[in-house]
Parts: sequence; C-alpha cells; structure tokens
Amino acid sequence: MAEAKKMFLFPVTVLKYAGKGVAFLVSLVTKDDSSVYNPDRLVGEDLDRELEKVKKQSQEFKNQAVQETVENAKKDIKLVSFKYVAKNSQGDEVKGIFDAEDITAVRVFLTNEGYEIVSIAPREKWDIDINIGGNKIKTGDLSFLLTQLATYIKAGIPLIDAMRILSKQTSKPQQKRILDKVVYELVIGQTFSAALEKQGDAFPNILVNMIKTSEATGDLAGTLDEMADYFTKTERSRKQMLSALIYPAVILTMTIAALGFIIIFVVPQFIDMFSSNGAELPAITIFIINASDFLGKYWWMLILGIVAFFVTYRWIFKHNRSFRRTMQTIFMKMPVYGNVIIYNEVANLTRTFASLLNHGVFITDSMEILTNITSNEIYKEIINRTLIGLSKGAKISETFKGEWAFPLVAYEMLVTGESTGQLALMMEKVSEHYSNLHENAVGVIKSLIEPIVIVILAGGVGFILMAIILPMFDLYGQL
Repeated sequence: MAEAKKMFLFPVTVLKYAGKGVAFLVSLVTKDDSSVYNPDRLVGEDLDRELEKVKKQSQEFKNQAVQETVENAKKDIKLVSFKYVAKNSQGDEVKGIFDAEDITAVRVFLTNEGYEIVSIAPREKWDIDINIGGNKIKTGDLSFLLTQLATYIKAGIPLIDAMRILSKQTSKPQQKRILDKVVYELVIGQTFSAALEKQGDAFPNILVNMIKTSEATGDLAGTLDEMADYFTKTERSRKQMLSALIYPAVILTMTIAALGFIIIFVVPQFIDMFSSNGAELPAITIFIINASDFLGKYWWMLILGIVAFFVTYRWIFKHNRSFRRTMQTIFMKMPVYGNVIIYNEVANLTRTFASLLNHGVFITDSMEILTNITSNEIYKEIINRTLIGLSKGAKISETFKGEWAFPLVAYEMLVTGESTGQLALMMEKVSEHYSNLHENAVGVIKSLIEPIVIVILAGGVGFILMAIILPMFDLYGQL
C-alpha cells in the first residue's frame, strides 16, 4: 500500500521540486531587473505577515475589520433550503428552490410575489445541487442583468418590481434562485447593496461597493449603466485571453495528432516492405520504426501520462502558492505571450481602480477589492505592498515604482494622475491604452502561430519522409 501511494504521488513530487528548481533559476535570471525577486521587497508569506501586522496597527484597517465582522455575523445566519410548488397568476404550476430561515419566510415570500402555494417542504439531505460553475453569476449574464435593471429604473419602475421582473424572466434555475433571494431581502427592508452582499460570491465585490456609493448619492441607474459597461469590457478581455490560449493549443494538438497518425498507421506499411526485402536501414529510419512500434503498443500509456501530468500540474498550481507564482512569472517573461498577460492584468486593474475612485470608494477599500479581482500572485503582491505603503503615509506611485510587471508608461500616468489630482481619469486612459495593446498582442499571437505550426508540421512530415525514402534508395541499388 505504501509503495502504491509513493508511485501515485511521484508525479506530484517531481513537479513540486521541479517548480522549486525553476523558481531558483528564474530568480537568478531576473534578479537584476525584477522587483519581485529583490530581497529588499517582501514577497509571499513574509508579505502576508507584514500586511496583517499593518492591519492590526492601523486604525483605518481596524475600523474596516470591525465592520466586516459585524457584516459577517449577519451573513452567518443558518439558512434552510426549501422546495416549493406554486401556481402563478395564469394558473401555471411553478417549481423552485428557496433558502430561508424557516418555512414561514418562504410562505411570506411566495404570497407577496402573487403565487398560490401548493406545497413547501425542506429539501432532503441527498437532494443536492450539481452546479459546476458555482454560485457566481457569469460576467456576461451580469452585464445583461444590470443593463435591464438600469432601463427599468429609468422607466420609473421601483427597484423591487424591477428585480421581480428579472427573476421571472430568467430561464436559469440557479440565477432565478439568487434573484428571488435578493427580492426577499428587499421586501424585508434591506438595502440593495446589503441584499447583493448576502448572496455570497454571486455578485462581485466591486459591484456591491459601487451600489453602496450610489445609495448615498442617489444615482443608482447611472451606476448600473457604468457597471454594465465595465463588465462588458471585462468579459471581452476574458474572451480575448481565452482566444490567445485556446487557438494555439487547438492548432498544436491537431498538428501532433496528424504526425501521430502518420507514425502509427502509415509508417508500418513501409516497415513491412523493408523487412521483406532485407533493406539496410539508416539510423533515422530505425528511430521512426521504434517510435511507430512504441506508439502502436503503448499509445494509451502516453495519453494517460499526459492527462496525469496536466491534472497534477493543475492541482499543484491551484494549491501551491509558490509554484503558482513561479509559473506565472515564467509565463509573463515569455516573448509575445508575456505581453498578453501583462496588458490584460494592467487593463483590468486600472479599469477597476478608476471605477472605484470615480464612485468615491476609499483607496484602501479599492486596493482590497483589486486583490480579489486578480488571480495573479505577482499583482496581488504589488497591491499588498501598496496597502502597507499607504498605511505608512506613502503615495501609490512610490509603492509601484520599480515594479517590472507594471509598465513604465502606466507608472508615469499614475504619477501624473496623483500630482494633478486626476488619478481616476489617468487610470481610465491607462486601461483604454492597454486594452488596445492587449487586443493587438492577441492578434500577433494568432498571426504567428499559423506559420510556426506550418513549419513544425512540415519539419515533422519531412523527417518521416526522409526516414522512408532513404531505405528505398538502398532497395533500388540492389535491383
């Protein structure tokens, strides 16, 4: 059993120590120009400990922590999931799920919504949701919902009624369940921002904070329009990033599959001919024959190994912060593709920062939100160092100075924005600039990958043809 466990964990161990080795090599290569590996700057767990220390000492962070504790206590109320069957005003039967403190709350909600209750019962323990995407509303759906909600409010429809319309018209059960709970919170007197916040991670933190600000200013419709535009741009950037990843992967996979087909099914036909005629085989032909024989017998092991490698890599990338940070650094240092990552991250961060500043969100709160919208450890550390610097009275530009992952043009515009009092405007300009650069970089990758794949395919096919043709010359010489 112990030996089997060691064999199973062997790929994990290899990747773990390989990641440490690569991190060491990267640190040697980048130590002169990379602030990430500068020993004078805190990184990783040391940075986390320093940030926690600052939060405990800073009065601003103390007040924020107290507020978060109160809000979390409100959200920690135990909810029970109920299944209900009811009839709408047209007499049609409606089935659904609703989470509430007790069955009375479900009954009150359904009655207020104009339903005739048929039955309400707690869900069985085995009746669980299979929701691969999680509780979070997709960015594209959220943008559409916000646009509709802003339109309804501008038309004079009360917020509660507008949310009811959105809930009734959605065809996605999980989304309807979330919107129903928002309606319920509004009915019992909660503010819109509090109602959204109580839905866990269904709605992004930036949206909740923007709604809080709009409730103070009274411009909810305008904020919703801005947020709809923000999420539309974010979704477009995400799709561009996926395009930059998927397109090369698909092309390379097809190329490898084509070469594999030739080696497995075409080459054996010539092997039989060479064997029957006793031709002397050159080294290149022997290599192709051995490769064909191996793939023909053990193709399933190769596929299993590739799948195991990617599953193991994904697991370590998700759970090992040091490995994730190392790999992200390597990707960002790659020619062409590294620019795609940097431009995308800078565009998203500055766009979000500008939106938060335009709505009067405090700098420290804005920075906290920025750490939640990025999964890149390099940028998380930059933002955390900025939080520490702000607590000590430093400017944002001072903490961003020398950060290799934050381009010089963006940094200079950050400095200009701080010095002129137009930080939000400068961040909008930075976002627009790097969104355009990101789109162009994706186009460059697409234009480069085709000739590269053609060269690889031509080289592979040429190598195989050479291995087949050379023995044929020997055969013709024997005639």
